[in-house]
Amino acid sequence: MGVAGSGKTSIASALARQMGWPFIEADEHHSIANKTKMAAGTPLTDEDRASWVDSMCAASSAMPEPRIVLACSALTPFVQAGLREGSGRRSRFVMLDVPKAELARRIAARADHFMPVSLLDSQLEALSVPEDALRIAADRKPEDILADIVSALEAEA
Repeated sequence: MGVAGSGKTSIASALARQMGWPFIEADEHHSIANKTKMAAGTPLTDEDRASWVDSMCAASSAMPEPRIVLACSALTPFVQAGLREGSGRRSRFVMLDVPKAELARRIAARADHFMPVSLLDSQLEALSVPEDALRIAADRKPEDILADIVSALEAEA
């Protein structure tokens, strides 16, 4: 989990490959209306996010594997509760912490993505990290971030 530019897709897909778990990209579950709204610089509300959460939960529930990796912002308690309750799975949130200036730099460098830098502040304002989230400094090399996540998850097993 984390705001735009935190590295969710890169780190989550690498984790899924390393662990041999299926991967779900939350951005693929946004409606055209939500993507259009964000591209126009308008933050989503939890009402906007409801169908997105339902879609991710349906995709997760349809997978027979016992574990999956979902790259998802999961900014608000509404989304977090929806994923915990609607997916039929035990959820473990991994928060990718990145300084704001680095987030802005990463977002600005993206090509062909619907999320503009102008929404970064609203994402940071909406961000509510669950108390039980694993917090990882994500302004380092991807292999170091991944190693920390794998080590923490293995220690919990």
